[in-house]
Amino acid sequence: MAFQKSPGTQDILPGTVERWQFVENKAREVCRRYNFREIRTPIFEATELFQRGVGETTDIVEKEMYTFQDRGDRSLTLRPEGTAGVVRSYVENKLYGEPDPSKLYYIGPMFRYERPQAGRYRQLHQFGVEAIGSVDPALDAEVIALGYTFYTEVGLKDVQVEINSVGTPAVRAAFREKLLQYLEPKRELLCKDCQSRMDRNPLRVLDCKTDAKYFDDAPSILDSLDEECRDHFEKVKQYLTDMDIPYAINHRLVRGLDYYTHTAFEYKAEGIGAIDTIGGGGRYNGLVADIGGPDQPGVGVGLGLERTILLLEHQQTELPNMHELDVYLVALGEAAEREVTRMLYQLRSQGLSAEKDYGGRKMKAQLKSADRMGAVFTAILGEDELNRGEIALKEMTSGEQAMVPLHELGAVIKAKRSASLT
Repeated sequence: MAFQKSPGTQDILPGTVERWQFVENKAREVCRRYNFREIRTPIFEATELFQRGVGETTDIVEKEMYTFQDRGDRSLTLRPEGTAGVVRSYVENKLYGEPDPSKLYYIGPMFRYERPQAGRYRQLHQFGVEAIGSVDPALDAEVIALGYTFYTEVGLKDVQVEINSVGTPAVRAAFREKLLQYLEPKRELLCKDCQSRMDRNPLRVLDCKTDAKYFDDAPSILDSLDEECRDHFEKVKQYLTDMDIPYAINHRLVRGLDYYTHTAFEYKAEGIGAIDTIGGGGRYNGLVADIGGPDQPGVGVGLGLERTILLLEHQQTELPNMHELDVYLVALGEAAEREVTRMLYQLRSQGLSAEKDYGGRKMKAQLKSADRMGAVFTAILGEDELNRGEIALKEMTSGEQAMVPLHELGAVIKAKRSASLT
């Protein structure tokens, strides 16, 4: 029997994983500059956490969660998104005792039972940030700016920011009645999911891609905002304008999770088939209390790494080489082979990436391997060179070659590498 990966999952192989490393490193670098600290939470949590945190009427909870009973007869779920677990950790570890907002980020796998397609996997990966402990709209704008900075600095082009306000629970309750009056005459035209949502969570109807054509003249929640919500939204817009972050207002943007209040936003870009949303987030002022903690406000964002990488490929973005080999050592003869094995350890201990042949092949075949691996230098050691205490160092791109004392090889390579980068 031949085993294959499960549907909706992928093997990220050498040659591709370097793109992931670049994107993940950029995420960490951007978070460092924005003063967010990394948090790592379990990949499974109590099922009730997601039911209460994400919302029982969401597609995630109703259709997409991987839920199982463990040996202790507890209901556990592989995390379908990152915010609920981070907030649970925030509450459990009493991070709310700190005087400043908790600014946290995560990178890792999420699990949703979805129909696999380009940019949509059952095991997906997200980079996300959560800022908990402040109602300041400047923090909303900062989180939006962080995501935009990330996309810009990894090299994506034409990323659009769309924002909306979904108000407070009280605002949404009033808007719900207006929306139902608008939707009821259209009920029979809508898909089964939308018909079901009308009875339980009609705002989610506006999030439907299938029926979007029926909602062109739908009422806007922005017209139902109270003074507090309107003031918050105006300040978010002003901060984004001050930072020169381009954005558009989309009054139908509600996101697919129930915990959002005030600001909701998405990043969009074309190039992954019918999918154009590549990340999104919003403010969730009631979530910490819903999960059992103090009434602390928060705002966050989740960015899909698969979609980011697919877009980089679609836009043919040239990425830096994340696995460039500094030097490939070629040994000619038994004594040279022994010395090269020792030198490999020394060079690697000095911080250089180094490799050698392990197949006893002739020099021509070894040089081909050096070329395939993208080695910047090859260093060739024969018995004559070994007796003189020297090694032939060749720069692969220029073909320039020089004899270098064996004990100086690492220092010479570092100096040449440094000079080429300046």
